[in-house]
Amino acid sequence: MSGCPYFEKSHLIFKKPHEGEEEEDASQAGVNKASKGGIIYGEYLQLEKILSAQVLQSELKADKIHDEHLFIVTHQAFELWFKQILYELDSVRHIFISGHVRDERYMLKVNNRIHRIVRILNLLLEQFAVLETMTALDFFDFRGYLAPASGFQSLQFRLLENKIGVPDNLRVPYNRRHHRDNFKGQESKLLLASEQEPTLLKLIEEWLERTPGLEADGFNFWQRLAINIFKGLNQEKEKIEKMADSEEKLEMMAELVKQKVLFTSLFDEKRHEHLFSKGERRISYKALQGALMINFYREEPRFQVPFQLLTSLMDIDTLMTKWRYNHVCMVHRMIGNKAGTGGSSGYHYLRSTVSDRYKVFVDLFNLATFLVPRHWVPKLNPNVHKFLYMAECCDSSYCSSEDSD
Repeated sequence: MSGCPYFEKSHLIFKKPHEGEEEEDASQAGVNKASKGGIIYGEYLQLEKILSAQVLQSELKADKIHDEHLFIVTHQAFELWFKQILYELDSVRHIFISGHVRDERYMLKVNNRIHRIVRILNLLLEQFAVLETMTALDFFDFRGYLAPASGFQSLQFRLLENKIGVPDNLRVPYNRRHHRDNFKGQESKLLLASEQEPTLLKLIEEWLERTPGLEADGFNFWQRLAINIFKGLNQEKEKIEKMADSEEKLEMMAELVKQKVLFTSLFDEKRHEHLFSKGERRISYKALQGALMINFYREEPRFQVPFQLLTSLMDIDTLMTKWRYNHVCMVHRMIGNKAGTGGSSGYHYLRSTVSDRYKVFVDLFNLATFLVPRHWVPKLNPNVHKFLYMAECCDSSYCSSEDSD
């Protein structure tokens, strides 16, 4: 046990008091520390700053309106949680950018932090229920004090969109301008910088491209899958052709033709590139292969953690879409079809953002389109395919460095 401070005799919990000293009651240790000038709860959390940050504009105009306090607190809470999401997101991006993720032991840390983002987004959805205890008339009483402020001006939410990977060319213009043009000075510079950094989507794409088993000179999953699928489709065709003529036979044959067209498109790289150029696919052809392989072999030890990560990424997209939708519903409820305080069309603008154009990991959702019977999936042999159980050899510089995340 040498080297562990908790088993060193000199450690506090094993240290006996000197002669004439009394043992300190552990339950009073914190109290005594505070009485000796140590930091206390309010100082540690900077509560004086936080709890004095609710400045009611209506009160400044000598017309204090009760529900403005709720409005401010709720939105401040949103911003604090956005800050935590960005903190977690930046740490995950750092792990990918630095190459630590090549050592699979880091994947648990990535998974945990992405899952934390998911839990925070769930919490943010619940906050709308609190805000909606305010009626439209309650909001109308102080809404005039907000202009020209607008929720669109949330720098942190725009940074979040950029860092996750919301496509710039698919965004809905705000007041007929690029979203960054609605920010000035340092905020505009921060947005521009975030647009030039590797997005989470791009980093995930590069990670998927390294999925073990895709190598042409190895397991060659993609070629094996194509062979199995078209063999399976041909076998299905033979079964249908042997059936007696009927409406059911025609329907089954029509469905089989659709499936053949679908999978012919899947294995056509040029078709993928065309859809990619239109924004209908967001990750590379090889990354798509990796994602589908992880889905098919999600029960294998090597792919369980990656599958959990892909699931959490879809959760992020789902929850952000729900957040936008809840926001739309709340705005419609509070101001109807009026223009927003920031000058936008309000409800109509927000409604246009609730679509797949703002989904980042849309390709992961679409993987379910290409699921096939399990017996069509190429079989893995643990005695041959060692990559199922062996971690990739990580770069020595990664293994020797201490994680500062």
